[in-house]
Amino acid sequence: MHPSGKTYSDRMQSSPPSRTSERATAYLHPGQLWVSADSYAVTTILGSCVAVCLWDPVTEIGGINHFLLPSFSGEGIASPRFGNIAIKELLDQLAHLGSQKHNLLAKMFGGACVLEAFRQRQHHLGTKNIEIAQELLKSESIPLVGHDVGGQRGRKLIFHTDDGTAWVKPL
Repeated sequence: MHPSGKTYSDRMQSSPPSRTSERATAYLHPGQLWVSADSYAVTTILGSCVAVCLWDPVTEIGGINHFLLPSFSGEGIASPRFGNIAIKELLDQLAHLGSQKHNLLAKMFGGACVLEAFRQRQHHLGTKNIEIAQELLKSESIPLVGHDVGGQRGRKLIFHTDDGTAWVKPL
Protein backbone atom coordinates (compact mmCIF):
# COMPACT_ATOMS: atom_id res chain seq x y z
CA MET A 1 0.00 0.00 0.00
CA HIS A 2 1.30 3.44 -0.92
CA PRO A 3 1.02 6.35 1.56
CA SER A 4 -1.80 7.76 -0.60
CA GLY A 5 -3.88 4.70 0.27
CA LYS A 6 -3.85 3.42 -3.31
CA THR A 7 -2.23 0.22 -4.38
CA TYR A 8 -0.17 -0.09 -7.51
CA SER A 9 1.07 -3.65 -7.56
CA ASP A 10 -2.41 -5.06 -8.08
CA ARG A 11 -3.02 -2.89 -11.10
CA MET A 12 -1.26 -5.10 -13.61
CA GLN A 13 -4.06 -6.54 -15.69
CA SER A 14 -4.25 -9.71 -17.74
CA SER A 15 -7.08 -8.49 -19.95
CA PRO A 16 -7.39 -5.27 -21.95
CA PRO A 17 -8.40 -2.19 -19.97
CA SER A 18 -12.07 -1.30 -20.16
CA ARG A 19 -11.80 2.51 -19.93
CA THR A 20 -9.61 2.92 -23.04
CA SER A 21 -12.33 4.87 -24.87
CA GLU A 22 -12.18 7.57 -22.18
CA ARG A 23 -8.43 8.08 -22.70
CA ALA A 24 -6.49 9.65 -25.48
CA THR A 25 -4.11 7.18 -27.09
CA ALA A 26 -0.46 7.40 -28.07
CA TYR A 27 2.05 5.01 -29.60
CA LEU A 28 5.55 5.00 -28.13
CA HIS A 29 8.39 4.19 -30.53
CA PRO A 30 11.78 2.85 -29.40
CA GLY A 31 13.96 5.63 -28.02
CA GLN A 32 10.98 7.76 -26.97
CA LEU A 33 9.22 8.57 -23.74
CA TRP A 34 5.77 9.88 -22.85
CA VAL A 35 4.77 11.80 -19.72
CA SER A 36 1.35 13.26 -19.05
CA ALA A 37 -0.88 14.62 -16.32
CA ASP A 38 -3.81 13.79 -18.62
CA SER A 39 -5.43 10.41 -19.24
CA TYR A 40 -3.51 8.52 -21.91
CA ALA A 41 -3.32 4.89 -22.93
CA VAL A 42 0.23 4.58 -24.24
CA THR A 43 1.00 1.51 -26.35
CA THR A 44 4.40 0.11 -27.26
CA ILE A 45 5.89 -3.15 -28.54
CA LEU A 46 8.91 -4.62 -26.74
CA GLY A 47 11.44 -7.32 -27.59
CA SER A 48 14.86 -6.97 -25.97
CA CYS A 49 14.00 -3.33 -25.28
CA VAL A 50 12.72 -2.34 -21.85
CA ALA A 51 9.93 0.04 -20.86
CA VAL A 52 9.91 1.59 -17.41
CA CYS A 53 6.53 2.95 -16.32
CA LEU A 54 6.47 5.44 -13.45
CA TRP A 55 3.33 6.63 -11.75
CA ASP A 56 2.69 9.09 -8.94
CA PRO A 57 -0.52 8.07 -7.12
CA VAL A 58 -0.70 11.42 -5.31
CA THR A 59 -0.72 13.64 -8.41
CA GLU A 60 -1.95 10.86 -10.76
CA ILE A 61 0.81 11.75 -13.22
CA GLY A 62 2.45 8.96 -15.14
CA GLY A 63 5.10 8.33 -17.73
CA ILE A 64 6.76 5.60 -19.73
CA ASN A 65 9.99 5.20 -21.66
CA HIS A 66 11.14 2.62 -24.23
CA PHE A 67 14.89 2.14 -24.44
CA LEU A 68 16.96 -0.10 -26.69
CA LEU A 69 20.42 -0.16 -25.10
CA PRO A 70 21.48 -0.17 -21.43
CA SER A 71 23.97 2.69 -21.13
CA PHE A 72 25.22 5.72 -23.00
CA SER A 73 29.02 5.42 -23.26
CA GLY A 74 29.68 9.12 -23.80
CA GLU A 75 30.29 8.82 -27.52
CA GLY A 76 27.75 10.22 -29.96
CA ILE A 77 24.42 11.71 -28.92
CA ALA A 78 22.98 11.03 -25.46
CA SER A 79 19.38 10.08 -26.19
CA PRO A 80 16.54 8.13 -24.56
CA ARG A 81 17.60 5.17 -26.70
CA PHE A 82 19.86 4.39 -23.72
CA GLY A 83 18.43 3.19 -20.38
CA ASN A 84 20.46 5.50 -18.17
CA ILE A 85 19.39 8.53 -20.23
CA ALA A 86 15.76 7.41 -20.67
CA ILE A 87 15.15 6.86 -16.95
CA LYS A 88 16.78 10.16 -15.95
CA GLU A 89 14.75 12.02 -18.60
CA LEU A 90 11.55 10.31 -17.45
CA LEU A 91 12.23 11.38 -13.86
CA ASP A 92 13.03 14.95 -14.96
CA GLN A 93 9.84 15.28 -17.02
CA LEU A 94 7.66 13.85 -14.26
CA ALA A 95 9.17 16.33 -11.80
CA HIS A 96 8.55 19.15 -14.27
CA LEU A 97 4.83 18.26 -14.25
CA GLY A 98 4.73 18.31 -10.44
CA SER A 99 5.40 14.71 -9.49
CA GLN A 100 7.66 14.05 -6.52
CA LYS A 101 10.18 11.23 -6.69
CA HIS A 102 9.35 9.87 -3.23
CA ASN A 103 5.77 9.19 -4.44
CA LEU A 104 6.75 7.29 -7.57
CA LEU A 105 6.04 3.62 -8.15
CA ALA A 106 7.59 1.65 -11.01
CA LYS A 107 6.68 -1.18 -13.32
CA MET A 108 9.06 -2.67 -15.86
CA PHE A 109 8.47 -4.71 -19.00
CA GLY A 110 10.46 -6.29 -21.83
CA GLY A 111 14.04 -7.50 -21.93
CA ALA A 112 13.31 -10.69 -23.85
CA CYS A 113 15.83 -12.66 -25.86
CA VAL A 114 13.83 -12.89 -29.08
CA LEU A 115 16.68 -14.07 -31.33
CA GLU A 116 17.32 -17.80 -31.09
CA ALA A 117 21.02 -17.36 -31.93
CA PHE A 118 21.56 -15.47 -28.63
CA ARG A 119 19.46 -17.65 -26.31
CA GLN A 120 22.45 -19.65 -25.12
CA ARG A 121 24.10 -16.47 -23.84
CA GLN A 122 23.39 -15.82 -20.21
CA HIS A 123 24.01 -12.08 -20.46
CA HIS A 124 22.17 -11.04 -23.63
CA LEU A 125 21.00 -7.50 -24.48
CA GLY A 126 17.57 -7.95 -22.87
CA THR A 127 19.19 -9.02 -19.59
CA LYS A 128 21.51 -6.01 -19.66
CA ASN A 129 18.54 -3.69 -20.24
CA ILE A 130 16.65 -5.22 -17.31
CA GLU A 131 19.68 -4.91 -15.02
CA ILE A 132 20.33 -1.23 -15.77
CA ALA A 133 16.68 -0.38 -15.11
CA GLN A 134 16.69 -2.29 -11.82
CA GLU A 135 19.94 -0.63 -10.74
CA LEU A 136 18.73 2.89 -11.58
CA LEU A 137 15.36 2.43 -9.89
CA LYS A 138 17.10 1.09 -6.79
CA SER A 139 19.60 3.98 -6.75
CA GLU A 140 16.68 6.44 -6.95
CA SER A 141 14.78 4.56 -4.17
CA ILE A 142 11.80 3.97 -6.44
CA PRO A 143 10.02 0.70 -5.61
CA LEU A 144 9.48 -1.76 -8.44
CA VAL A 145 5.93 -2.96 -7.77
CA GLY A 146 5.26 -4.89 -10.96
CA HIS A 147 7.20 -6.45 -13.79
CA ASP A 148 7.03 -8.83 -16.71
CA VAL A 149 10.57 -9.21 -18.02
CA GLY A 150 12.86 -11.71 -19.72
CA GLY A 151 11.78 -14.79 -21.58
CA GLN A 152 11.90 -15.41 -25.31
CA ARG A 153 8.80 -13.58 -26.56
CA GLY A 154 8.08 -9.97 -27.28
CA ARG A 155 5.26 -8.09 -25.58
CA LYS A 156 2.61 -5.55 -26.39
CA LEU A 157 2.23 -3.10 -23.52
CA ILE A 158 -0.50 -0.56 -22.79
CA PHE A 159 0.17 1.80 -19.89
CA HIS A 160 -2.35 4.26 -18.43
CA THR A 161 -0.73 7.49 -17.32
CA ASP A 162 -3.61 8.50 -15.03
CA ASP A 163 -3.99 5.41 -12.86
CA GLY A 164 -0.81 3.38 -13.42
CA THR A 165 -2.52 0.29 -14.82
CA ALA A 166 -0.61 -1.79 -17.32
CA TRP A 167 -1.82 -4.46 -19.71
CA VAL A 168 0.69 -6.89 -21.22
CA LYS A 169 0.12 -9.36 -24.05
CA PRO A 170 2.82 -11.85 -25.10
CA LEU A 171 3.56 -11.83 -28.83
